[in-house]
This record gives sequence, C-alpha cells and structure tokens, in this order.
Amino acid sequence: MRVWFVFLLCLAGHAMAAPTEEEPIVEEPVAEEEIIPEEEIIDEEPVVEEDPEVGANPVQIETGEEFDEAIDVVEDVAAENPCLNHHCKKGKVCEVDESNDPMCVCQDHLTCPEAVGEFEHVCGTDNKTYSSSCHFFATKCALEGTKKGHKLHLDYIGPCKLIEECEDLELSEFPLRMRDWLKNVLVTLYERDEDNNLLTEKQKLRVKKIFENEKRLQAGEHSLDLLAHDFEKNYNMYIFPVHWQFGQLDQHPIDGYLTHTELSPLRAPLIPMEHCTTRFFEVCDADSDKYIALEEWANCFGIKEQDVDKDMVI
Repeated sequence: MRVWFVFLLCLAGHAMAAPTEEEPIVEEPVAEEEIIPEEEIIDEEPVVEEDPEVGANPVQIETGEEFDEAIDVVEDVAAENPCLNHHCKKGKVCEVDESNDPMCVCQDHLTCPEAVGEFEHVCGTDNKTYSSSCHFFATKCALEGTKKGHKLHLDYIGPCKLIEECEDLELSEFPLRMRDWLKNVLVTLYERDEDNNLLTEKQKLRVKKIFENEKRLQAGEHSLDLLAHDFEKNYNMYIFPVHWQFGQLDQHPIDGYLTHTELSPLRAPLIPMEHCTTRFFEVCDADSDKYIALEEWANCFGIKEQDVDKDMVI
C-alpha cells in the first residue's frame, strides 16, 4: 500500500529551461603614459549580442499537463508563432497551416526521446510494450479513426507481463485495502498542506475531523479482518475519501463520469502490483456502458446510496 501512495504523489510534470551564461566584459588596459582628460571620457554601453532568430514553426510536445519550451519567447515572436500558445493533447504536436493558424497533428513516434530505463516503458491494452508514454500516445494518434485505435489504451506502467487472474474472494478484498489507502492519503495531504495548495479549505475541514478522531485506524499493514471491522465501526470516516478520489479523477471533462482515460492515473501504477485492479473497475461499471458514474463508484467501495453526495466531489 505504501507504494500506491508513492505513485500518486509522484505524478507531476515539470518544464525545465537551461540558464544562459553571459560572457564577461573584459576591459582593455590603458597605457600608463596615455592620459585621457576626464571630460573626454565617454561611457560606452556594453554591446549585447542579439539572440539568433527563432524558427517560424516551433513544435510543442505535450508532456503531462505542461510544455517544455526550449526557447525564450518574446511578444513579437509569439505573434508570429501561434503554436507557442496552442496546446495539443498527448500524442499530438502543433503546426501552422498556410494561413499561419495553429493546428494539432499526430506526433511522429521517431521524434520521441529514447527511454533511459525500463521504468519508462508502458504496456498498452494490445499487450504490447512501448518504450515510453510518448511512443504510446504517438502510436495511438496515428491510429485515430480506426477500430484498433479506438480500443487502444494505456493499460499500465512498466513492460507488459503476465497478470494473474483475479479470483472472486480476492476481488471482495480489494476495496478493503483501497478504502484504507484513500483515507491515509488524505490524512497525509492534510499533514503536509502548509501552503494550502493540496486541499481546499472545505476539504481540509472534512479531513480534519478524520485526522483528529482518536478512533482512526493508523496507517500501516493491517489484516483484512481488521480493515473490514474498522469500516463497519468507523464507516463515516470513509465516505469523504471515496468521494474525493472520484473528484480527483473526473477532470476531462468534469461531468460526473469516469472514462478509461480518466482512470489511468490511478489504475496504471496499480495493475502491476494489484492484479485485481482491472477486474475491480470493470465490475464498478455495473451497466457496462464504459463509464463509471459517481453512484457506481461509491457502491464499489461500499458507500450507501443515501450517503452519495455530489457536493463532496466539487
């Protein structure tokens, strides 16, 4: 369960820019015998070399939610290059058409950076290992409009491997660990939220009640019997964590339903370690419409129908 938490907290994209170094200005020595009158001395402004002209068609490659721009952008360049402020989804890059209007086109997978290690590999639902998520999404984009492309999704992080079958008993045990983990994640965020950017004020008030409850089961390795007993005894502690996780995933768009893509940040790191992950989310989709509604999500975690509250998600 500790590994689950690490995966969740480590999901973030950072754009990096290399600092530029200025060349030192070396003053020419003045010969001792040459005396220049003070009034004739003219302050010369240092000569600053202009940056080389930026190309007309820069390409942006999407990496998570941020963009890594390799050049410093000035206003006149931004006006000439619409792509600088035009974002494309994963697997696509920006180009300009004949009218100098930005448009998103599929990225050539050959332009993706080479993976530096196996940890960058991802497994697709086609049971094929891709060098990186960049290679995967570029491939998926190239298959847009095809039946194969529609069915292709990122399955999990890491190279493809044999995932053992999830038995019925194991499936019933999965939400016990998941609920406890969600509760502990929220408590940890509450403890570390010094700058008020991890949780909103309303969320912090809800988590504070859990944090200060003396009956709270502390984080750690617990038996399934103890987890089941704690859920029954302290049921109210688990209602908000289940709603909170749904809200964290329901982002593209925020519509009260979870798609396979929206579930990926949670399920992709879990599958290699929890072999019941895929079957669990399949069962959650009770009406098999490829979407998991809030009511279906809550039911999967044992939350009673009368306790489902959309206001907790917002």
